[in-house]
Amino acid sequence: MSEPQTREPGEVFGPRMTLFADVLSVGLATAVMCLPLVTVPAALSSACAVLRGAGEGRPATAGRYFAVLRGRLRAGDLAAGLVALAGALLFVADLALAGAGLPGAPLFAVVAAAIGVGALVVGLRACARPESLTDWPAAVREAARDAVRDVGGSGLVLLAVATAALCAWMLVPLAFLAPGPLAMALAAIDVRRS
Repeated sequence: MSEPQTREPGEVFGPRMTLFADVLSVGLATAVMCLPLVTVPAALSSACAVLRGAGEGRPATAGRYFAVLRGRLRAGDLAAGLVALAGALLFVADLALAGAGLPGAPLFAVVAAAIGVGALVVGLRACARPESLTDWPAAVREAARDAVRDVGGSGLVLLAVATAALCAWMLVPLAFLAPGPLAMALAAIDVRRS
């Protein structure tokens, strides 16, 4: 039988609800920082780092998130954002060309979708890795290895993305909170691997 959990002074709902509130506040901060699209990888990586720290006893607050992110907006992080943005635009353009009725379009659409899903999984897993705080190429290499070695984790990444997209589609204001639970899921998948 588990021991009853005590509340800290001033804590209204208990430690589990506090973590949930922290995840939502980090998610809202991440959504705001993702608005200039090139900051998406750095913002999501910082959210994963802050939420991973919650399991190690460090506070997972929006203030800590901004402190971590403040040191992140370097040339490498912005280059990672440009690569991600260019990849997303190329993916959309390829699917638009496939929908234009070109010969071989159905096969091309399937191949482009498979490549896009693979790139999404590797990119998100790279954001969840601790190496992404300092070295994007190493984080991407390790995430690609993890995506192949841990197929179940890659499936969980896709389920997390689908859940975040479904929540945002069903209720548009939830789109601003979705990055928090997504970052928590990505961090949990990475921690589960190690």
